[in-house]
Amino acid sequence: MRQKRAKAYKRVMALYVSAFSFRQPYQLLLTNDFLLEAGKQRDNDVYKMLKEVVQGETKPMITQCCIHALYTLGKEYQPIVDLAKKCERRKCNHREAIDAWECVKEVVGPTNKHRYVLALGSPKLMSSLNHVPGLPIVHFNPRGVLVLSPPTQATIRVKNAQEEERRVEGAKVLDGVVDGANVVGADGTASAPAQRSRKAKAPNPLSMKKKKVKADAAAPAEAKKRRLDDDDEDKEEAEADGGEAEAGRRKKKRKRGRGKGAVAGAIAELKAEMAAKGAAGDAGEAEAGSGAESD
Repeated sequence: MRQKRAKAYKRVMALYVSAFSFRQPYQLLLTNDFLLEAGKQRDNDVYKMLKEVVQGETKPMITQCCIHALYTLGKEYQPIVDLAKKCERRKCNHREAIDAWECVKEVVGPTNKHRYVLALGSPKLMSSLNHVPGLPIVHFNPRGVLVLSPPTQATIRVKNAQEEERRVEGAKVLDGVVDGANVVGADGTASAPAQRSRKAKAPNPLSMKKKKVKADAAAPAEAKKRRLDDDDEDKEEAEADGGEAEAGRRKKKRKRGRGKGAVAGAIAELKAEMAAKGAAGDAGEAEAGSGAESD
């Protein structure tokens, strides 16, 4: 089955589930002419095809009158009878078999209260049942493909009426309710919850502030004296810290001076040594020149 067709069938069955309380497994009521049409198809697994069409589990059923109509066809239709025997027998309460179509109409009734999914093969029978709301119909199209008929006008009317009834009931529930009625100041008065919140509350003893105890008259003088003593101690500590810092700076300066003097002395010694080497070299060259002249 094509995906597009499967989605369409799923939407149709969802309508019957929501509006008419259909439940799985769906009760499939098969007619004798549907089974005769199914016997002509190459794929005889008609029950698998029915599951694919209704998009769910199924429970095939057939009435006693319909299976009696198949028995009367003769032995050559025995495979069709065997196919019908796989279905559950639906009691139609007819002591003597009547016409299969009339039997199906009586079982379905005017409202399909037992929620049958009808599988038929006669267009005349299908047109005669279009007035029954909430009746899904499965049949073979002219090309031999098993299809699910779209909802009839009677089904759509009942569905729309149910939706309108639910809408009216919802409106009755909201009748008398004014938007913003529970908002403070919407009509110049506070709502009941707001008025209750404005009632005076008893003070919480834990949140009450403690009374301050007045200090003695001598307390300010003692506090001032303590502050002066603390200031003197801070000055002495600052002077001591300043002396230590000055001594440290002088010590570092002497170290830097010593380092500079040592470096300068080393440089002077190196220069003197280089000058001595240069003088010795000049003297050697002079002696070599005088020897050459004497020769």
